[in-house]
Amino acid sequence: MRSLVRGWAAATVTVALVGVLIQLAVTVAGTSTVTTETFPLPVRLWHFVGYFTIQSNLVVIATVLPLVRDPGHDGPIWRVLRLASLVMITVTGLVHWFLLRPLSTLTGGEAVGDVLVHVAAPALTVLGWLAFGPRPRITAPTVARSMVWPVAWLVCTLVAGGLTGWYPYPFLDVSARGAAPVALTCGAIAVLLAGLSTACWRLDRVLSVPRATIAP
Repeated sequence: MRSLVRGWAAATVTVALVGVLIQLAVTVAGTSTVTTETFPLPVRLWHFVGYFTIQSNLVVIATVLPLVRDPGHDGPIWRVLRLASLVMITVTGLVHWFLLRPLSTLTGGEAVGDVLVHVAAPALTVLGWLAFGPRPRITAPTVARSMVWPVAWLVCTLVAGGLTGWYPYPFLDVSARGAAPVALTCGAIAVLLAGLSTACWRLDRVLSVPRATIAP
C-alpha cells in the first residue's frame, strides 16, 4: 500500500509540476493567449504567479511531495497547507470547468498545460486524498487557518486589479462587470471555499473510521 501511495503522490507532483512549467514556458515566450503578450516579461511573470490556478498547483506540489518520501507525513503547518491545497485545487477545477473552459480555445502546448493544471492535477489530488489520506489530519482550527491563503489571494487580487486595471479572471474584473456582480461572485467563492473546507473536515473524520491512517 505504501508503494502505491508513493506512486500516486509522485504522479500528482509530476503532473502539477509539468503543467506549471509548460504554462511558465508559454508565458516567458510571450505566446500565451491568456497572458497579454504586450506586457514586458517581468509583468507577465508577475501576472503568472498571480493566477489562482498556478498558486493552487504550487501548494499541491509542496504538500504532496513529502508524501512521496513518507505516506504518513504530518505537521501543524503541513496540515493547514494540505487542506488549503485540497480546497484551492478543487476550486480551480470547478471554476475552470464551469466558468472558464467555454471562454478559451487553446491549442498546442498551452492546451496540454491547461489540461494538466486545471483537470489532471485537481483529479489526482482529490482522488489521492480520498483514497489514501493520510488521516485524520483536519480539525476545526485547521479549517479556519486553511481559509487564510485563498481569501488573502482574493482580496489582494481585487486591490491590485483596482490599482493596475489587470485582473487574472474575467469574473473578477470590476471595471468590466461592475462592483455589485463581482461582489456577488466573491461571496459565492467564499461560501464555496468554506463549504469545501468543512466537507473535507467531515470526510476526514468519516473516512478515518474504521480504516486507520497510514503509519509513518
